Amino acid sequence: MFKQTALAIAMATAAASALAADVAYPEKFRDGRHVKSMVINKGHPLYNAVGGMHHIYGNAKAIAGYKTGKFANGSVITFDLFEAVDKDNAVTEGAHKAVVVMARDSKKYAATDGWGYQVFDPKTRKGSLDAKAQGECHACHIAQKEKDFVFSAPRD
Repeated sequence: MFKQTALAIAMATAAASALAADVAYPEKFRDGRHVKSMVINKGHPLYNAVGGMHHIYGNAKAIAGYKTGKFANGSVITFDLFEAVDKDNAVTEGAHKAVVVMARDSKKYAATDGWGYQVFDPKTRKGSLDAKAQGECHACHIAQKEKDFVFSAPRD
């Protein structure tokens, strides 16, 4: 019994790890529509994770989802993260910190309500989220269930 349980856990962990790793880097994401920009400063609860200046982009399916409140499979939301440099009374982009992605596929990411998450190094384009971290991303996004798990909203 113990061996079967251990094997089942190992297989589930491996499957979840593969799932977390299969969110693709969004080539040419800046060619999509710019949704909004924002600066997260020290003192914000998410500062340690995503502090800095970020620009959010959506592909065509994501933009349609912002309008309807329901994001179709194939929707990709990209969060381009930079250090925020506050100098000479201006806040500008500093070093490129990460490219954060939410990708919608209701079958592939069923365990996280249809959303896959990944954080990419902007230079190597390699993802860094394992299955546990992907679950942690989704745990935060559950607060936005009424908005199909999406925090951002486009500027008018």
